[in-house]
Amino acid sequence: MSFLKKIVEWIRSFFWSSELELSIVGLQNAGKTTLVNTLATGKFDKDTIPTIGYNYRTLRKGNVQIKLWDLGGQPRFRESWEKYCRDADCIVYVVDGSDLGSIDIARTQLHQLLSWPSLSGIPLLVLSNKNDLRSFCLGKEELIQHLDLKSIVGRKVCTYSISAKNAVNLDVTMKWLAELPKRQK
Repeated sequence: MSFLKKIVEWIRSFFWSSELELSIVGLQNAGKTTLVNTLATGKFDKDTIPTIGYNYRTLRKGNVQIKLWDLGGQPRFRESWEKYCRDADCIVYVVDGSDLGSIDIARTQLHQLLSWPSLSGIPLLVLSNKNDLRSFCLGKEELIQHLDLKSIVGRKVCTYSISAKNAVNLDVTMKWLAELPKRQK
């Protein structure tokens, strides 16, 4: 990008909204669609149905226009994740933090996804969802350990424990996302 174009983009960021494209992935029943709906409406909808294929949605948070690709987590859709993630400004990986039985599959799928050369360098936000379930939910440090996030290099990685249902930590999650620079594609 030329020096002049960088200056124009910098000045523009003060007066106009910025745009952010996110791909939200994770195993089925992790709460991806609930997260998207809660971000968009501010309310939990108990009648959320599983995503078949993908859902596309746009929303505005403050000065940021967000394009969201909510991708189905069933095994038959996981091969398509890469094509929806390659143009994203951030990959949001949602884990059902209350389901320790699926954590090995979640780790394998995450590392398989990140192994694609086309996804090199794209920031990663990993969310342990369902911290409203008091029986058990992986916290930030446990998530880092179980998903082997310390082994991920060459990209910005952030983790939070959230509840999409009760909007817990969605404010800090959105703040982190809003501060991400737009990727040069």
